[in-house]
Amino acid sequence: MSEQNEKIRLDKWLWAARFYKTRGIAKQMIEGGKVHYNGARTKCSRIVEVGAELQIRQGFDEKTVIVKALSDKRGGAPQAQLLYEETEQSLATREEAAAQRKLMKTEPSQRPNKKDRRLIRGFRDHMRE
Repeated sequence: MSEQNEKIRLDKWLWAARFYKTRGIAKQMIEGGKVHYNGARTKCSRIVEVGAELQIRQGFDEKTVIVKALSDKRGGAPQAQLLYEETEQSLATREEAAAQRKLMKTEPSQRPNKKDRRLIRGFRDHMRE
């Protein structure tokens, strides 16, 4: 981890904290409004401060994290988890949403038989015309 008085860009911190695989993806997410800094949209060049609150939207999940430390180097997952702390409310909300998605998941009771496959193929061919 870096010195506490060092200036770290938001996109670089998100990359170092392993929220995104590359800095380019982190930049796209910030510009797309998927990351909010202290409740407001921000730019990639925003300097991250310890104690700042970030709302990060990743897929179906939205995480609210508090910045605990600064780093400009990407390390392993255990080191990355020391850079932030997710709020209790955020954890509870994500777990509840995951449970709801799991309940809504519907799977067919069986595989389609030969007659069903012919009907499906006929429907797809009809839609292409």
